[in-house]
Amino acid sequence: MQSRWYRSLYWRIAFGVVAFLAAMLVVQAMLFVWAVSETGRTLPGQSPGRLGMSVAVDLANVLERDPQVDLAKYVNDQYKQYNHPFFVMMKDGRFLTSGSTSFPEPLLRMARARLERAFDRGPGIRGDRSEGPRPPERGRGLRPPPPDWWEMPDRFADRFERDPSGYRFIRPSPIIVHGQLAGIVVVPPQAPFGYLLGRFAPILAVVATGVLIVGTVLTSLMIFGPARRRLRALEVAARRLGAGDLAARAPDRGGDEIAAVARAFNAMADDLATRADALSASDRARRQLLADVSHELNTPVTAMRGYLETLAMPELALDASTRARYLTVISDETSRLERLIGELLDLARLEGGGGALRIDRVAVAQLFDRVVARHERACAAARVKMTATIGADAETISADADRLEQALQNLAANAIRYAPPGSTIHIDARRDDQSVKLSVTDEGPGIPTEHLPYIFDRFYKADAARAGVSGGSGLGLSIVKAIVERHGGSITVRSQPGHTVLEIAGLRTA
Repeated sequence: MQSRWYRSLYWRIAFGVVAFLAAMLVVQAMLFVWAVSETGRTLPGQSPGRLGMSVAVDLANVLERDPQVDLAKYVNDQYKQYNHPFFVMMKDGRFLTSGSTSFPEPLLRMARARLERAFDRGPGIRGDRSEGPRPPERGRGLRPPPPDWWEMPDRFADRFERDPSGYRFIRPSPIIVHGQLAGIVVVPPQAPFGYLLGRFAPILAVVATGVLIVGTVLTSLMIFGPARRRLRALEVAARRLGAGDLAARAPDRGGDEIAAVARAFNAMADDLATRADALSASDRARRQLLADVSHELNTPVTAMRGYLETLAMPELALDASTRARYLTVISDETSRLERLIGELLDLARLEGGGGALRIDRVAVAQLFDRVVARHERACAAARVKMTATIGADAETISADADRLEQALQNLAANAIRYAPPGSTIHIDARRDDQSVKLSVTDEGPGIPTEHLPYIFDRFYKADAARAGVSGGSGLGLSIVKAIVERHGGSITVRSQPGHTVLEIAGLRTA
């Protein structure tokens, strides 16, 4: 089922990145506006005081050229692009501003007071009143300006003064027209934050939008695009693996989290493929085992049924010797069937871990004596000789005596079956490092190299290669291998014509 687009991890990350970029741009814009308002700068290298002087001189020149000029329009046209506001207060009461902003009331009171003081001077003072000299006013905390404050040198343009309430302001700049004070230009020490925000908001919005668009495109191309393709490849590989394609693998190049997930997926796929191969091999072995068991069980059962049916025929007259021979065959086949079933159960218990071993101190000499005694009559019948030797420090081992004897009995019986008449079967024990090795050697025709890897498999027979002799169930060596491995050891075979050695290694010393 396809998930909705807004639930996608890519979209959530994209929205988060874009929101973060937008927040950062807003913060940077606010900091920029705040920094500009705090510095008080308008044009490069020009302070608020110098701006006021420049505006005052410019307006004075304009009024001298054309006294009827629309001063409000002129100020708006010429100075509206400035980033620092100011206002002009004329002696005729006109109030002009460079932008749509409000100014602090203390600043307006200061400007009106300066104009009133300038026109309240007596004779000899540039103004338009002549009521006589008046002493300078002294307010609390205010140093009265000199009579000709507007004629102070330019170096005092950025001089800060305070009104009685403690409000700081920059000395106003006078507008002198034909030697008369026509008005003043007042520039705040700092541009109001709201004024600058209104001025810079459009350009900042355009820049922020462009940065967001470019940032989003670059982020999609450089971050989300490759990640999406790699995750998509991982998803496709997972779907293929789920559909049964055990060869499906995800690209795991790189060192990031996606590569780590891909490597974990590939490791899981390898493990599943290995387990699938093992299951397939196990299934084949199970089928083969069932076929082998069926064959091995069916052979004596078929023989028994045939002889029993023959004996049960009323019309068939059998003499005593023939009847006895038939009954002997049935008895032998019954014993063979019983032995085969016992071996199968024994092998199943050993390979399944059932039947705990009784580990004890075992004398190797006694073990070898029982094996030789058990096969004495078989050796005589096959006209072979069996000898045993025990090396130094190999006299005792730690093992389950019954199980280890069973393994050696099987090896000895296997050697007797293929040993040529007049040959010798040798049983040997010797010390090797921290363990003891037991071996059974015969002088038979040997086992071809292609058969060696399979002789410990269940029901595998190399009789045709050995001597063409039959009679074994094909389980003897499988049982030996299971017993040895339960003891923590291993069994190997070396064979060539006239010399075959089956060796048990890794038995612990007592």
